[in-house]
Amino acid sequence: MPSAGYAEVRIVAASPEAARRVAEVLRSCFAADEQRSYPAHSGGGTRLHLTVDTTRPAGTAPSWLVASRTSGNDHDRTDES
Repeated sequence: MPSAGYAEVRIVAASPEAARRVAEVLRSCFAADEQRSYPAHSGGGTRLHLTVDTTRPAGTAPSWLVASRTSGNDHDRTDES
């Protein structure tokens, strides 16, 4: 379990480039550590891990992200694991 305010993110994609593009989007919103990349499985694909700090928006964080932090509109999803 990550420390309070942090989230461990796992990205699984068909190619390393697709996984990197998703990680770039996350980094544009949140401060993040260096990504770690692994083969997804024997059939191909890439698994990428990174940790994001949800308490520190990135310098280029979209305005909707900053606004959502103060909206108090957090909903737990029970259909996801």
